[in-house]
Amino acid sequence: MELTAAHWMYLIGTCLIILTMLFRQNIVVPSIIVTFLVGWIFTGSFTVGLQTIFNASLVAAGELFNIFLIIAIMTALLHSLKSLGTDEQMITPFQRVMKNGHISYWIIILVTYVISLFFWPTPAVPLVGALLIPVAVRAGLPPIGSAIAISLAGQGMALSSDYVIQIAPTLTATAAAADVSILADRAFVLSLITGITAIVLAYVFLRKHILKPSNSHLTAWEKIDQSEDQQDDSGGDPQQKSKYSLLFAILVPVTFLIIIVYMFLGKFTDIIPAIEGGTGAALIGGASAILLIAAAMFKNMRSSLSNVSDNLVKGFLFAFKAMGPVIPIAGFFFIGSGELSSRILGTPVDNSPSFLFDLVVSGQQFIPESAFIAGFGILIIGMITGLDGSGFSGLPLVGSLSGALGESVGVDVETLAAIGQMGSVWIGGGTLIAWSSLVAVAGFAKVPVMELVRKSFFPVMIGLVLSTIIGLWIF
Repeated sequence: MELTAAHWMYLIGTCLIILTMLFRQNIVVPSIIVTFLVGWIFTGSFTVGLQTIFNASLVAAGELFNIFLIIAIMTALLHSLKSLGTDEQMITPFQRVMKNGHISYWIIILVTYVISLFFWPTPAVPLVGALLIPVAVRAGLPPIGSAIAISLAGQGMALSSDYVIQIAPTLTATAAAADVSILADRAFVLSLITGITAIVLAYVFLRKHILKPSNSHLTAWEKIDQSEDQQDDSGGDPQQKSKYSLLFAILVPVTFLIIIVYMFLGKFTDIIPAIEGGTGAALIGGASAILLIAAAMFKNMRSSLSNVSDNLVKGFLFAFKAMGPVIPIAGFFFIGSGELSSRILGTPVDNSPSFLFDLVVSGQQFIPESAFIAGFGILIIGMITGLDGSGFSGLPLVGSLSGALGESVGVDVETLAAIGQMGSVWIGGGTLIAWSSLVAVAGFAKVPVMELVRKSFFPVMIGLVLSTIIGLWIF
């Protein structure tokens, strides 16, 4: 495959962004500049290069708006529940178990993993974010600890195996011409090795930052997104508990529990249609919107219309504050996808460049015929394909490469493909890419997404290296 000047510019831009991240600097400006340069070089038009900056951000905003919306609705609901005093009553039962930050960390991991394994992390994030993060913060677990627990257990360990829904192993196995069941089993084992390693290491790093339980932790955390709207209906005074606070403290968790049972029935029975991925998030978002309206009406019927609107505005403000810087970054990496690049550059889909995949395919010939090197080569390729923020988009590529390399290097195709799947999903699925669904986790935990990336980097990388070595050894 012949690489063009635009391909090389995209590669330089990717390396520049990664280098900037490693130096712990903001990567918005580099992303905008290299987006412009790639668009200019590919089209040969300075004007189109300028348009590419806008179009890339516009496409990224459209692709990520579902995350904006769920953050906004859930944040608005939490504001409405807080006005009733429901937030404190709702988390009281969990306090009996989550007595300190250490226990809270492991409970969040368990709950997130179970939900994500059956229904993907998309619906797990708002559920855990709304119900368990406040409890964990009060128990002394730093907000960044809750975010790490959710991302490693959900977007990492559960999604990388996708053992129940099996979309990921099916995509990988189909491209590799491999046995789906064997690949799924091996991916499940590798996901556990990677996940347990990363989770334990993250806990070791977090231990010294876990504090004694105190209401002051929760109060400080709640004020993070309220600095600009301190004057509420009470003129800034503490909210008095409504007589309906207990009602909603029961109603909200029960509603979410019913949704989980509904999705469970859809998955394992024919009673109702299956609900997976984004559909589950949409169901949670819609139910949350109804609860938001109901809470406002029980709070004050006469002012309920304006209260719902005000809370939604607060939710969107917080969502855009959390995700705004991510949009131009995602815009650059979306150019690497053929389908999205056609919308950004205004070219037909059939003639649109796939800069990221083209670069990876061109470099596969340089992988030596060694099982060890091939295994880590596939892992690295999977990690690179995950840079676009979609853990699944690179699976056909790592699958096809595994099928081509497996026999020549003496490694089972299913093993190589499972290793590539780990790299692609763990990186792109939402543990180390700030422009992926990881931003939703950061949004609910109210922590900077780049800080979450930095704190997760070494645990995840060590976990991937260890699982690759063990996978090549035992399979």
